[in-house]
Amino acid sequence: MILMNMMKWKRPLYMAPLLAGLLVSGCAAGGGNRASTASPSAQAPSMTPSPSATASPSLAPSASASASASVKPSATPSPSPIAPDAARQANKLVAAMSLEQRVGQLLFVGIDGTTAGAQAKQLIADYHVGGVILFGPNITNAAQAVKLTNALKAANAASAKVPLWLGVDEEGGRVSRMPGDYVNLPTAKAVGDVDNTTYARKIGQLLGKEVQSLGLNVDFAPVLDVNSNPQNPVIGDRSFGPAAALVSRIGIEELKGMQETKVLPVVKHFPGHGDTSVDSHVGLPVVDHDLTRLRNLELVPFKEAIGQQAEAVMVAHLLMRKIDPDYPASLSQKVIAGLLRGELGFQGVVITDDLTMGAIAESYGTGAAAVRAIKAGADVALVGHEFAKAKEAYDALLAAAKSGELSAQAIEASAERIVRLKLKYGLTDREAAAPDVAKLNSEMQSVLNAYAKK
Repeated sequence: MILMNMMKWKRPLYMAPLLAGLLVSGCAAGGGNRASTASPSAQAPSMTPSPSATASPSLAPSASASASASVKPSATPSPSPIAPDAARQANKLVAAMSLEQRVGQLLFVGIDGTTAGAQAKQLIADYHVGGVILFGPNITNAAQAVKLTNALKAANAASAKVPLWLGVDEEGGRVSRMPGDYVNLPTAKAVGDVDNTTYARKIGQLLGKEVQSLGLNVDFAPVLDVNSNPQNPVIGDRSFGPAAALVSRIGIEELKGMQETKVLPVVKHFPGHGDTSVDSHVGLPVVDHDLTRLRNLELVPFKEAIGQQAEAVMVAHLLMRKIDPDYPASLSQKVIAGLLRGELGFQGVVITDDLTMGAIAESYGTGAAAVRAIKAGADVALVGHEFAKAKEAYDALLAAAKSGELSAQAIEASAERIVRLKLKYGLTDREAAAPDVAKLNSEMQSVLNAYAKK
């Protein structure tokens, strides 16, 4: 996800209408707080109040819909099991939630400004959102960012039953939300070019430590797209390379390094954004590959990551015409319930790419898209921008839940998957300490120097 530069785009006939002003962002994009050297074409880059008085606990570790896609079931393990007592705790926490609170857990939203303003607090207290994502405009320096995340945690602790996901797009290279206080980490391509699994794991650890130092606990990375199309306007050096084996080998090590820091990695952009010619911020990319091609290339890194305990997957806004000619992947039951959960056996948390992106917002509307995504098998609808759109998504999800369009069982199952993962990662709303930026910079520079290409 990334805040797009204001620029003019030529729209192919199959593209969805542009959002007004093109002021959108999403996980299929580049850029960030730091200046990007990429060309413009490469820079487009994740209510009915019912508050509870229950204080937010420390979550230290102590069912998906059927699909009609023609895909084969798989016994691929995913993700690593959570301890039975923690699973019971998650079930108990969700059972104690109101319908409004359960629906809120299905939302990951963006906020405006660099402080926890009235609207941000309302999203937490009245709409019970399960997560907040920060973008470049939310972060000016390390001290300010920690103050912001601590304020969001405090607001959540006052009303919620479980702590907040606090997320960011931190890939390294041109997709970075880190303020200028920090040493720049390399692009995925640069890491892939070194092709050293130890180095990749260390980069994952550093990404996690960076994110954690600001009080955050989710990173929408690594990118597991195979860069198979040199003309791709959005992936490019965000990919580890043009070969599926390389992307799998290096990407999974980076994922494991991040997991070791207790920051949740969200792999993206399923089922593969590498061979597209349209940026989904402004239009709907169309992919005409069939399942045979996808199984041999685009799906390989995702299948490998799922087999090695990836716990969260972001689904892209791509029209996979040979799988589902009617709906983008992020809204498609055939892609999410059929391909991801069915064929690849993924049992973890499924998150949509930003529903405010041009590929979705103008064609479906945020509320309708959120409902369709959850019906398709997603657990979390990401709404990266605008309070009104977050409210629209919440209202639509709650109305669908009350009418029966979304089943109570499906909502409960998604909420339990989300809470189990929060338990596993030991989330808490306790205040984060001020980061030691100089120490972290020294560690990052040491790793970069040790693996610099001669």
